[in-house]
Order: sequence, then C-alpha cells, then structure tokens
Amino acid sequence: MQLPSIDDHTALIVVDAQQGFDQVKWWGPRNNADCDQNIAALVNEWHRLSRPVVFVQHNSSNPLSPLHPSNPGHALKSYMSGTPDLLVQKTVNSSFHGTPDLDFWLRENAISTIVICGITTNHCCETTARIGGNLGYTVYFAVDATHTFDRTDLEGGMISAAELSRVTAINLHDEFATVVLSHELLNR
Repeated sequence: MQLPSIDDHTALIVVDAQQGFDQVKWWGPRNNADCDQNIAALVNEWHRLSRPVVFVQHNSSNPLSPLHPSNPGHALKSYMSGTPDLLVQKTVNSSFHGTPDLDFWLRENAISTIVICGITTNHCCETTARIGGNLGYTVYFAVDATHTFDRTDLEGGMISAAELSRVTAINLHDEFATVVLSHELLNR
C-alpha cells in the first residue's frame, strides 16, 4: 500500500470524540481499546506541526442521549486539547452537514486532503468519509483511531463492533477513502 501524502494543507477531522461515548450502559460493548490514545496522538501531532485541525461535536436531539447538549457527555474528551481551527456542530451523521459549513471552510483554506478519525467507525466517521470522497477530497480514514459498538442485526442476532469496523474499512477503501493506521500518518 502506498503511504499517505500528508502535508501542512492536510486537515485532521476528529468526529464526535465526546465523553458520552464512554457510557457503556447506553451504547454496549465496543472495539479498539487503543482508539482514544490513537486519536490523541493524531491531535497532538497535527497541533505540533501547526496543521489544520477540525473538531466535530454531535448535538443529539434526544434529551436522554449522552450526546444531548444538556448532558455532561456532550463535552469533548479531555485529550481533545488545543484550539481547533474549526469546531463543527452537527445533528446528523455527516460532518459536512453541520455548522459552520465544513466543505466551504476546507475550500476557502485550500485544503483538498483530509484525515478522518473519531467515533463511531460505521456511523459518523464512515458517513463523513463517504461524503468527503464524493465531494472530491482525498480522504484518509484512520481506522485504528475510530471505534464502534456491537449492533443487533435485522434478524435479532449480534454483529460485533470488530466486524462492523472491518466491514466499514472494506466498504471505504479504494472507493471513498484510503484506509490507513495511525502510525502511517504519524510517520509521515
């Protein structure tokens, strides 16, 4: 696999790294215990190199959700340090459908390459990658800097978070994005 081409005009988009995702009783079992440390490493490296960083925060409309703005779980995780170049607030899966307009900001700043990480792999991260690819961006999807949760399938069976992550990577790779690991980005 060709290593990613990363430069000072490559934006890191951290999707929904919010404290509410730590509430196991709400979400269920998850995969990738290293996700948070991998996101933190990417955030720290992008800040260190003064590369553009975008934080995305989900504002659930469900008042019971840990991600509802009135709940403590709405807050970003503690490793989301430093001031982002842009903070996008959204109520849907895609980071490109929030406020302020991510696509406009990226184009205004001459950014054509994005790296996506965050929570959850197969929902907001995957949707952001798909739309980013459709909009013409070069998209790198740092799969080990994402995690998801077990889900019930349509027949009532269980699909593990690890399997969902694997399938998301397969769906995205060479179609909407290039799927990479964090160390491949950090070593660039």
